[in-house]
Amino acid sequence: MTDFPSRAPPARRGFSVAAAGAAFLLAVAGARADGPPPLIPRSILFGAPEFSQATISPDGAWLAWRAPRDDIPNIWVRAIDGASPPRPVTDDRRRGIHKYFWGGDGRILFLQDADGDENWRLYGVDLASGGRRDYTPFEGVRVRVVAQSPSSPDRLIVAMNKDDRRRFDVYDLDLGGSAPRRVATNDGAVTSWFADPDLRVLGAAAATDDGGFELRLRADEASPWTRAAAWNADDAANSGVLGFGPGGRTVYLADSRGRDTAALVEMDVATGAVRELASDPDYDAGEALQHPETQAVEAVRFVREKASWRFLDPARAAVFDRLTADGAEVDVTSRDRRDRRWVVRVRRDDAPVATYLLDRETGAAEFLHWHKPALRRYTLARTEPIRLDARDGLTLHGYLTFPAGGARTNLPTVLSVHGGPWARDQWGYDPWVQWLANRGYLCLQVNYRGSTGYGKRFMNAGDREWGARMQDDLTDAVRWAVAQGHADPSRLAIAGASYGGYAALAAAAFTPDLFRCAVDAYGPSNLLTLLRSLPPYWSAQRRIFERRVGHVEDDREMLRARSPLFHADRMRIPILIAQGANDVRVPPAESEQIVAALRARGIAVEYLFFPDEGHGFIRDENNLRYVAAAERFLARHLGGRCEPEEGGAVPAGAATGGEGSAAAP
Repeated sequence: MTDFPSRAPPARRGFSVAAAGAAFLLAVAGARADGPPPLIPRSILFGAPEFSQATISPDGAWLAWRAPRDDIPNIWVRAIDGASPPRPVTDDRRRGIHKYFWGGDGRILFLQDADGDENWRLYGVDLASGGRRDYTPFEGVRVRVVAQSPSSPDRLIVAMNKDDRRRFDVYDLDLGGSAPRRVATNDGAVTSWFADPDLRVLGAAAATDDGGFELRLRADEASPWTRAAAWNADDAANSGVLGFGPGGRTVYLADSRGRDTAALVEMDVATGAVRELASDPDYDAGEALQHPETQAVEAVRFVREKASWRFLDPARAAVFDRLTADGAEVDVTSRDRRDRRWVVRVRRDDAPVATYLLDRETGAAEFLHWHKPALRRYTLARTEPIRLDARDGLTLHGYLTFPAGGARTNLPTVLSVHGGPWARDQWGYDPWVQWLANRGYLCLQVNYRGSTGYGKRFMNAGDREWGARMQDDLTDAVRWAVAQGHADPSRLAIAGASYGGYAALAAAAFTPDLFRCAVDAYGPSNLLTLLRSLPPYWSAQRRIFERRVGHVEDDREMLRARSPLFHADRMRIPILIAQGANDVRVPPAESEQIVAALRARGIAVEYLFFPDEGHGFIRDENNLRYVAAAERFLARHLGGRCEPEEGGAVPAGAATGGEGSAAAP
């Protein structure tokens, strides 16, 4: 098959940047009818996007994106000028391509593992010849991309744990043919490497014994390393190295030393002097937007209730101001080396994601595609930011998403807990959130203590609080929603993946009367076995886990007390558990031991096991099977709506909600 699939993008059309924002608003606006909207098929919500991860080649001549090929996500390309029609350049037939980037002007590079084992290998495909190459043909080795540069398109700096699975050395990789050349050896403490714009590996972040980290620099690749700066464990929570600036003369940092929130700062390599570029008193500086050639930082992203960019050069903000006029969020996902053309992604909470190609010289914006255009035929729900106080007075932030067109009181409610736990929930389109709202549930999300983005005090407040104050925050959020009249106290569920799965199990064990049921996807059940099974390539970060979770020996009793497995006798609500066989972060034993303990006590537990998945369900058929099981499970215990089974049957106890039984279009 060589044509673009039947789910083709719309015809190309150009219009002004100002019109782009207005067109986006009009495309998703419309009257909302009273009553529950039709059910959105799970295949639309959770199937592979028709268009995603669009990028432009460094020379600005080609556009690449991810789209299904025979229903499996692969990489497609087309010429910007229309001279070459869309065509696929990869042909993965199993898990699809999920991480790719340009390796120069005529080469696509992508990373692939085996059924979720996270041993990523680097592959490349030549656009002209179609030839494919495995650049890192090493079994059981994990590849990390460190740096690339427009000035050296045939080189790539990568890190690999080839000689010692616990440590990543750094290599100069010639994409033209020669074997990787090692340019720095890890002493066991380095967690990240950094290269200057000329691809010289001159920087490293290394873990320290106290749970902090230090920045190491060297003058050239033949010189010894020196300690240029250090952060203690408190500041390490939200600080980090972003990379070198123009000419390698400066280093960009997210730095919370002497303050609570991390500021974007620039450190002079020669003198060590630090200059602040941007900060916020309540939120950490996040992703930085850097010039594709010079690496100069031009903007920094702050995720408040919604994400926004602060531009160091206000003239650069004009495009963003127009595209966000209707309240949307905008991200630059790719730029050519001349910085003429930008690929931007526009996100709202109640619409599919839109992608545009902007020409900064002419001011024109070309709409490329919705990520899932079928969603435009359905009514999506709005997501509302909330804030509340935990029992100890700590302010928590989160989101409520009510079912569209329905009541706002006494609703069956699902507390959806984010994973990490060192991450956070954000505003914007989320298929899981939209699925819950569409099925009639109020979706409650809370950024409990330990979540990122709110400063180091908030994040450090989660240290050694798994199953304790972190769990209390979740409980307090649910009780807040009940007190506000939004949530029905007799119809509450908790669901999450990874740490969120742990929280679901912990809720069943520690607050057994609060929830009617729980959904756990690859969540740890025993913190002792979890910490003993950390992947070998996390050895340098072990001190961080010991600080934030606990020490296997010194904190044995505390960890045991916080582990749901040892409180299985208190669990009495039905639980759905899902697990991937190749998960190296939360091994299958974490799910299997709690399933066995629950079944031995006669607790209703449904267990889904995927032999071809790791930490997360990548293959469409597996993800859809998991969501279908969760939908039936929630409908059975909370009474929400449920998509009819194939053939029209509705699971016992499920409600379809009238016109919600509409089939996929």
